[in-house]
Amino acid sequence: MITMKDVDPEMIANNLTPATPTHPGEILKDEIEFRGISQRQLAEQMGIQYSVLNEILNKRRPLTEKTALLFEAALGIDAEPLMRLQLKYNMQTVRKDKSFTERLAKIRKVAALL
Repeated sequence: MITMKDVDPEMIANNLTPATPTHPGEILKDEIEFRGISQRQLAEQMGIQYSVLNEILNKRRPLTEKTALLFEAALGIDAEPLMRLQLKYNMQTVRKDKSFTERLAKIRKVAALL
């Protein structure tokens, strides 16, 4: 987190959390469209089913370590930033789950008494 004297850390652009998290599939979809590669062609090149690739690109399936490495090999896009993006997406999605956040609040309340 970036801090500056006399500035609320939540008002610094690099510290902001987007209203909707970015799934790595969105970035990858834009990239393959820009390059003019068809999803079927890329799926075949990567050795995965078209449906798996399509689900990743349309945010219905998470990017795994293996698929990130496959994208790295096929497109030359570093796998680690893609995985960090997936982790951020997962964490932000879970934090929006009201029943889970209520569960966390109860656990924190009990832990504070210990």
